[in-house]
Amino acid sequence: MKLFPYGHATHPQWQMAAGLVLAQLRAHLALPGYAHAPTLALLYITDHYAAHAQEILDHLSAELPDITDWSGTVGVGVASNNVEYFDEPALAVMLCELPHDLYRVFSGVSPLPPARPGGFKAHTALVHADAATPDVAELIDEMAQRTDSGYVFGGLASSRSSTVQFALSGHGNVKGQGAAGGVFSGGLSGVAFARDPSGGMGLMSRVTQGCRPISAYYEITACEGNVVMALDGRPALDVLLADLAVSLDQPREALARVRTTLVGLSRDADRPNDVVRRRAGQFGADVVVRHLIGLDPARKGVAIADLPALGMKLAFCERNAEAARADLVRVCAEIREELEPQELTLEVANALRAPEAESSPHPARRIAGAIYVSCSGRGGPHFGAPSAELQIVRRALGDVPLVGFFAGGEIARHHLYGYTGVLTVFTATDGG
Repeated sequence: MKLFPYGHATHPQWQMAAGLVLAQLRAHLALPGYAHAPTLALLYITDHYAAHAQEILDHLSAELPDITDWSGTVGVGVASNNVEYFDEPALAVMLCELPHDLYRVFSGVSPLPPARPGGFKAHTALVHADAATPDVAELIDEMAQRTDSGYVFGGLASSRSSTVQFALSGHGNVKGQGAAGGVFSGGLSGVAFARDPSGGMGLMSRVTQGCRPISAYYEITACEGNVVMALDGRPALDVLLADLAVSLDQPREALARVRTTLVGLSRDADRPNDVVRRRAGQFGADVVVRHLIGLDPARKGVAIADLPALGMKLAFCERNAEAARADLVRVCAEIREELEPQELTLEVANALRAPEAESSPHPARRIAGAIYVSCSGRGGPHFGAPSAELQIVRRALGDVPLVGFFAGGEIARHHLYGYTGVLTVFTATDGG
């Protein structure tokens, strides 16, 4: 297994940060355990650098001329192995060594072409999107439908200034051809990945929730627009107030409690694993969390930031750091256990469990690199200490290459989530 070179840095001047990142990348490229001929770069910047996005891409691509393809976006924070840069000028880059015929960079200027016999066929995709794009959730769902797996992953760009995406491809969409400077605003962009027929490289992705249910699960039995009017045949507002143990006779206390309450919506049929997690007081990956945006006393309804449908399941929930931490540990453990061989020699087993395993990724784990997209409302402030969220990932997966960003909404499967983390790893065969 060859690890993907990566680098990250913070500095008030983007040129200095870029220089530090390039030094890290070149150091990794010279190491025997790292890939020597990467083709695809993933670039994430914080919004402090958003105004310089084109300059940053031009500079990095000129310094790394062998990299033919670039993808990425902006966030209020960026992530890397064991560290987050939140609300400060920073960038992170990972160089992926993938055969050209196994991926395609796409954007509004160079959309993903329809699958044709003998041509490129997307199995999954990393998707970056602009929240201001009309019907963005529907576009994400449409993109998922264009993949074999029906699963895409990524997030919505988040920025307090300009919202930008990076998409530069050596497959015809290069600088100077049309409007393809590599930096875009609006719409969707990203990288589609084909299934590797040799099985040498794959992708594995998990969603980790950041909220816990505080009520039973109800069926939506009446709704209109974004207002849920009945749950299990009872007025939705009455159900909410009873679950929160508040009354509108004391409006100040009631509204304070309602403001901290969210709703979890399930659009899919229950799966066995999700049922088990519900019994343990956790949400499954089938649940999307949405804000509760208003009360409708006249109709005894509650308004939510989504369009509910009859038959959906709904649970009231709240953000919870302990639940978020436990669920993040769970998804990391699932990935690690699935990747480790079922039968280990004593030597390998001891190596994987030794304290130094964190700082020396073992080939048995078969992780070449990772992408982590987390909600901008998570990170250190939610987990109780700077970089605590990324430290959990490192302890679970080991010292593997990782980049990502803090998003305005997280993408996994065909859903747009909130308050979640989406962890995706590139896997390689033992001898890859």
